[in-house]
Amino acid sequence: MKYVIVLTDGAGDYPIDALGGKTPLEVAKMPNINKFAANGTLCLVKTVGEGLKPGSDVANLSVMGYNPYEYYTGRSPLEAASIGVELSETQTAFRANTVTLSDEENYEDKTMLDYSAGEITTEESRELILAVKEALFGGDIDLFPGVSYRHLFTWDNAPDKFTLTPPHDISDRKIKDYLPDNERILDLMKKSEAVLKAHPVNKKRIAEGKNPATSIWVWGEGKKPLLTSFEEKFGVKGAVVSAVDLIKGIGILAKMKSIDVEGVTGNLHTNFDGKAKAAADALLKDNYDLVYVHLEAPDECGHQGDMEGKIKSLELIDEKIVGYIKNELDKANEDYCFMILPDHFTPIAIKTHSAENVPCAMYRKGDCNNTGYTYSEKCADAHGEYVEIGHELMKKFIDMGK
Repeated sequence: MKYVIVLTDGAGDYPIDALGGKTPLEVAKMPNINKFAANGTLCLVKTVGEGLKPGSDVANLSVMGYNPYEYYTGRSPLEAASIGVELSETQTAFRANTVTLSDEENYEDKTMLDYSAGEITTEESRELILAVKEALFGGDIDLFPGVSYRHLFTWDNAPDKFTLTPPHDISDRKIKDYLPDNERILDLMKKSEAVLKAHPVNKKRIAEGKNPATSIWVWGEGKKPLLTSFEEKFGVKGAVVSAVDLIKGIGILAKMKSIDVEGVTGNLHTNFDGKAKAAADALLKDNYDLVYVHLEAPDECGHQGDMEGKIKSLELIDEKIVGYIKNELDKANEDYCFMILPDHFTPIAIKTHSAENVPCAMYRKGDCNNTGYTYSEKCADAHGEYVEIGHELMKKFIDMGK
């Protein structure tokens, strides 16, 4: 039996007036996913438990079968694992975004214009981060370049508590009410502005009409986690396909294979074909039992308020990811189970994450329930089997194939 999980990050949404009161999931053309929903098992899943924030870190741990109350120690340590940074017991890790702030003279008066600095390329962002590192970091603090706008900051023997805000939660807002409560971190953020402003990469981006990276923004602190091996936990050998350090890091810490794919970006213009082929090859050529394919594009479109882009991303996922992998498994005459779900909602209306229960479609080859259900928030809420404890979903899915 082969298991395929397609994680449509942030796909859940609220009804949108411009769509006639429907959501992107309801209007997107998704024949493959809707077939799974109509003939398989439709669920409504609580991926974010009470008292937890609806981040991709908590929600993906839950979907992968790890109880966040037991295993979650913060976002950045998961990302550290992805880029090969081995944290010591005394180090705290943080995410450091390259962001675009407005140009008021006083830092506190600025507005968060773009949490991703125009989805800056990995190559450009690496140059900028290394310049900031050389100018401002050393001793007990360090800075490591990651993918696109997502980077890592470590601090040895840091204080125990911080109040830090994700930049994607404050798009188009004045930053003064969301600044770090730690003076050292705030000082680094302020000083990074001077380093970045003069950098040739930013001057070139401005000349090309692109958003420059005007500051680093620090958030997502945490300590080194320890995950039980996925294979030991569930009895299947798993692999992860993702452009995002967070998801790759969870996979690595769970001793799953993290598969790199050229040209993946985590946005609407990612290499969908390459991801699909890598997933199919992992199952059919490399003999993995399960592949976790993470698609960030719906989430990115949600953060940007891009309704049409979100719909398009869902259609591409259905065609190029779900359709391709299913066809390859059918050609190989393999038995398989699919599971499709988002980790959380990222509604167009609010441009950030929310903690509603998510729709999930599970399908085993040959299922023909013919319920007439479609894959959407509304249908799952009305007809889906409720899974109240999110981290129990993985066992349910694995058991479907036995």
